[in-house]
Amino acid sequence: MRIAFASGKGGTGKTTVAVNLAFFLAYSQQKVQYLDCDVEEPNGHIFLKPHIEGRTPVQIMVPVINQDLCINCGKCSSHCQFNALATLPNNVLLFPELCHGCGLCVRICPAGAITEGKREIGYIEKGRAIKDIEFVHGILNVGEPMAGPLINKVKGYYRDDCVQIIDAPPGTSCPVVKTIIDVDFVVMVTEPTPFGLHDLKIAVSVAQTINKPIGIVINRENGEFKPLMEYLSKNRLPILATLPEDRAIASHYSEGNLVIERLPLYIDNFMDLAVNIRRLLGKKTFG
Repeated sequence: MRIAFASGKGGTGKTTVAVNLAFFLAYSQQKVQYLDCDVEEPNGHIFLKPHIEGRTPVQIMVPVINQDLCINCGKCSSHCQFNALATLPNNVLLFPELCHGCGLCVRICPAGAITEGKREIGYIEKGRAIKDIEFVHGILNVGEPMAGPLINKVKGYYRDDCVQIIDAPPGTSCPVVKTIIDVDFVVMVTEPTPFGLHDLKIAVSVAQTINKPIGIVINRENGEFKPLMEYLSKNRLPILATLPEDRAIASHYSEGNLVIERLPLYIDNFMDLAVNIRRLLGKKTFG
């Protein structure tokens, strides 16, 4: 089972909910794999404290242009959908940060002037976290504009014998779509504020466009926020669990501690989350 944790905006508590559910399931004798696909700013490791066993560089294809063979026909630049190539009178310019590594330019060059090279965009670390949780995260190089290829590499470590907890990037852009495209269920973590509701609506529309079942976790609840409840009711979006606005939770979060380890009174909140996900997916267990 693949469960992604997403949010329309940063700071809603997405990672807090994801790491605590991973710990809860592992404590309940489930085999759990935690994959942090928020490769621009991964922070699941702060809470799960993995022992990193391996580090693998991630490269993407980038064209290498032999200017001596190039006939300046312009086919490569005119066919590039990402404007990574520009044909000038005497040479062809490459903008590697725009290149998606599709390889089209290599295949259509009539003079054979373009070959495949490699460019490193980041790396993946893999290890074992507390409660024997299998841990994988990607770290994008500073200044690298494209997270998608690295996210795909992180997802290449999927293990079908585990419950997979997938921490998606915040927002609603391409990295989020790449993360949730093949999951079984999307947990949207929101906060009961006008900003939280605005961004939740956008995130929900993205997940619905690709036909993903959705459930809602309300974090930092402090009394009923009527516009949020009306939106959830109107769109038939189930509330899986809630977490109250509690200074103790914020304090432990700031120290990199798991909520249910330090505040056992919230174990039932994550039990509700697990039970409701199972129920909505029509499963008796996570196995």
